[in-house]
Amino acid sequence: MRFVLEILLNAGVLLGIAYLWPKVHVKSYVFAIVVALILGILNATIGFLIRVPLNFITLGMLTFIIRMLVTAFLLKVIDSFTDDLTIDGYLPAVVIAVAMAAASSIL
Repeated sequence: MRFVLEILLNAGVLLGIAYLWPKVHVKSYVFAIVVALILGILNATIGFLIRVPLNFITLGMLTFIIRMLVTAFLLKVIDSFTDDLTIDGYLPAVVIAVAMAAASSIL
């Protein structure tokens, strides 16, 4: 149940930032849910494989920053594979990742 709530919350954050920031475009709310689902799956698999060595190198002291950067990277990967999501630059992807993390921690 928590995974479903997190997916819906991440989709809402993505839509909210797309509404407020002209550098982020999402075609529809359904696609925002699809992007949040893909991001959750990628974060659980590929993101984990990227984060583990980086956390080992930094001795776990930069875990939050590494998680945000990996999530932003995965958002840009999703952006490159789809036409319905457009993120112009890496900074908006980082802002989306930070907003998603803040919303998840509040949840």
